[in-house]
Amino acid sequence: MHSKQQTLERFKIVRLILSIYRIRAVRALFPVAIIAFVYWEGQHELKQVHLGLIMRELRRVPTSAILQMIGFSLLSVAVMSAYDYLIRAHFRLKVGLWSTFRYAWIANTFNNLIGFAGLAGVGLRTLLYKKSGVPTSVLTPAIVFLSPLMITGLSLLSWANIFGLLPATALLEEHRWLVFAVWGMALYLPVFVFVQRSSLYAKWINRGKGRTSWLTVVNSVGASFLEWSFAGVTFWTISSHLLDEVHFIAIFGIFTIAAIAGILSMAPGGIGAFDLIALLGLTQLGYQTDKAMAVLVIFRLFYYVIPWLIGLVLAALEIGLQGKKDQDRSVPGFEPSLNKWQKIWGWPGQYTFLSDLGMWALGKLVLASGLILLLSAAVPGLLYRLKITEEILPFPVMQLSHHLSVLIGFMLILLSRGITLRVHSAYVWTSILLFIGSLFAVTKGFDYEEALLLLIVALILWISRSRFYRISAPISRQSAIRWFALTSVIALSYYLMGCYVHRGFLKHLPPGVQPEWLQRYSHVAFTAVGGLVLSWVLLIMWVNLRPHHKENELFGTLDVAKLKHFLDGVRGNTLTHTLFLGDKGFFWAQNDKVLLAFARVRDKLVVLGDPLGESSLINEAISEFRQAADQYGLVVVFYQASPAFLSVYQEQGYRFFKLGEEAVISLDNFALSDLKNGDLQRVSDRFEREGMIVEITEAPHADSLLRDLRTISDEWLNGRAEKGYSLGWFKVEYLQRAPIVVLRNTKGTILAFASIAPGYDQGLTLSVDLLRQRKNVPNGTVDYLLVCMLEWAKSKGYRRFNLGHTPLSSSGGQDPGALKEEKLAHQVFNRGGHGHGYGFARLRRYKEKFNPEWEPRYLAYPASLTLPVLTLDLVRLVSRHPEHKTNN
Repeated sequence: MHSKQQTLERFKIVRLILSIYRIRAVRALFPVAIIAFVYWEGQHELKQVHLGLIMRELRRVPTSAILQMIGFSLLSVAVMSAYDYLIRAHFRLKVGLWSTFRYAWIANTFNNLIGFAGLAGVGLRTLLYKKSGVPTSVLTPAIVFLSPLMITGLSLLSWANIFGLLPATALLEEHRWLVFAVWGMALYLPVFVFVQRSSLYAKWINRGKGRTSWLTVVNSVGASFLEWSFAGVTFWTISSHLLDEVHFIAIFGIFTIAAIAGILSMAPGGIGAFDLIALLGLTQLGYQTDKAMAVLVIFRLFYYVIPWLIGLVLAALEIGLQGKKDQDRSVPGFEPSLNKWQKIWGWPGQYTFLSDLGMWALGKLVLASGLILLLSAAVPGLLYRLKITEEILPFPVMQLSHHLSVLIGFMLILLSRGITLRVHSAYVWTSILLFIGSLFAVTKGFDYEEALLLLIVALILWISRSRFYRISAPISRQSAIRWFALTSVIALSYYLMGCYVHRGFLKHLPPGVQPEWLQRYSHVAFTAVGGLVLSWVLLIMWVNLRPHHKENELFGTLDVAKLKHFLDGVRGNTLTHTLFLGDKGFFWAQNDKVLLAFARVRDKLVVLGDPLGESSLINEAISEFRQAADQYGLVVVFYQASPAFLSVYQEQGYRFFKLGEEAVISLDNFALSDLKNGDLQRVSDRFEREGMIVEITEAPHADSLLRDLRTISDEWLNGRAEKGYSLGWFKVEYLQRAPIVVLRNTKGTILAFASIAPGYDQGLTLSVDLLRQRKNVPNGTVDYLLVCMLEWAKSKGYRRFNLGHTPLSSSGGQDPGALKEEKLAHQVFNRGGHGHGYGFARLRRYKEKFNPEWEPRYLAYPASLTLPVLTLDLVRLVSRHPEHKTNN
């Protein structure tokens, strides 16, 4: 009994630890803590690092050695495709051999840069294999099978360290905590084998096809062993070219320990932990700190960065679609055209799939090009190339080329965002800057490698030119601040690197070599600040001076005559009357047969209610509007959508969130004399005995009346701002378009008023619009006003009367299966919404006394949007000043 209790207590402790680890802040701090601990362990060695000496060591590497190191690094990355060939064979994936290799390269290089253990490639593999038509039912077990086996090879190398085959004795003796890390990694292998051979694994992962065979287990470990072995050999190859008297076993042992530390740190690419442990190990072997750091820099560059750049190119060409189409604006029957370059690339299945990853990769290629230009300008050029350039070109030309290449570098960094967003003008300017940048790369120091790289990126953009279809894209204040902060950090890094590297490099030049260009490092600060400021000035000028006439065509303004004529021939809804407020844009689709009224908030066009027009044209009209909006980087959202068109929105790929319900009274069934309306009858009798008078006036209304109503409205607002968008507000031109109900006391003083909104549905529906009263009016004033409106509407032959929208009504509730957003909405409904004295729950209880029927209203939004952010934008939209322009 006592042992069972102890077991339970231990289980609770484990659950507590797991629950703490699930906290994002804890997960984020864990790798930081590991890196900080490793830094504390190796701070003495880090103090010996001199950037100038490192650059000198890198410059001394011969070209043949560089080619050999790059070749072996690329081979090591290619070997990692064994993972994908393994799952292709084990799960019988119907994917070609060449496609499998491409998918493996893209996933593994991205994973190498952002996740040392291999788990970061899960999302990319899922995306790529789904592109090839692999069903989710097959792909999910394959990804689950692949993820845990990727460190089994490192676990096997850990056993080699324990048994003395790959010793790192000095490193483990000085840093004893690494012994526990090695043993922990070593024990992973037997656990992996046990799980692979278990019956539960056979049931859930192998889909009932029996236990994993020993051959598959061996192949799995073998694939991982190949990856880590080739990575270790690559590390040794680089070390052998930069260090003296390198011993394979010693270097491989240090690599194994450093790799284990990188895995445990969970930092992207194992950065920090891997490098510091490797530095500690190499310095313990007697190598100079600067040479050891040079090994790590080249290893990072050749094994991580260069293969990732190749992966970016593959991703940009692999994942994308020629033509002006994406998931948010697909039209049935639309087939993209293919240019000759894409047909030469010619990979099966490429043309019917689109993902933002392809454009993201193109954007990052441009960003990398800008960074390479800045890095090249920050570090000294090769001496013999500088001498050649000085003999051909005068010094002022070299200096101007240097400054302009820095400016182009910053411009490319800023334009990379426009490339990701598919902006055509960004493509044009980026292409021009890439060509000019390649020219300056040659004239500033004969850096033909950089020039070639820029031209290759320009060629890739040209091949993908038809994918840049957008006229513009929204730039938010937050995004501008983030990019300014990023470019400022880059400028500071450029300054620090330029000053420090040049000083260190000059100290170690051969005797008698004093080229004029290398001594001008004092201009680094001017170049950094000038490039940063001038690039932003040019960007701001480009954004503000570009023509906006096409964008203005999308945001059509209110044409009263056209709107009235249109509403005479279509069926409106309870929100249609608010279109006359003038705060919304109008998009006329399907040859002016369908109208979508909207307002803009940030990068969203929020359509009020359902589109108006022929129901058979609604789906095509929505697609037309979404395509037009997407040309400006905007997405379309439908606010207060009715159930009648949910199937259309669903076909468009929208998600739904219940905003609330509208209270609609059937006037045919409404009678004040009914027993269920007893409270309303008593209120009506009391006001009639007190001599209250109700007047219902038709438009146009007298100016004196509107002045009195303005006084009551201001008193009711009590300094609060008017709401807008889906709500009417006090606007004289708007009130002149509908009847107004006024309640007067015996002295003729107006106590309250309400405006009535027609439903534009052939005289079937009316809605209460503005409803405002003075302070200290008798109890039941609103009840009596509404009763009078109901009886008047019934006498005029109307069939329905809308009491308005009740936000978040019946959203979420107590359903345990409800989404967390719905549960939050339910809490807000019960406790929130106290504007003008009414909570949402209290508002619903008030409307219940009229015995209405409740009709749901929804928010329809694309899956690409997150609901919390969208909700904040909608609150901002409804709460902003009603006269706010629709295109802001």
